[in-house]
Amino acid sequence: MNRGELVDAIVKESKLSKKDADAALRAFTDTVTKALKKGDKVQLVGFGTFDVVKKAARKGRNPQTGKEIKISAKKSPRFKAGQGLKDAVNGAKK
Repeated sequence: MNRGELVDAIVKESKLSKKDADAALRAFTDTVTKALKKGDKVQLVGFGTFDVVKKAARKGRNPQTGKEIKISAKKSPRFKAGQGLKDAVNGAKK
């Protein structure tokens, strides 16, 4: 599902206009992005958690040449699915 299909699905589920659904989706992604940039965690109980993990600097190898290279430290966004989402995907009944 791409962004357009997701907006269409939101329109169908919520009865919002397409413009409002797109604005809501944009607001959600912008808000999550800003929170993660600040180092905050976004937790949606039953759905999942967005957070940032820090990856330390390390040594790696260029696969073409085999030469050792330095890989710098970085932050990486992560999503961990909540139990409710896992159960829904696996067809668990409540």
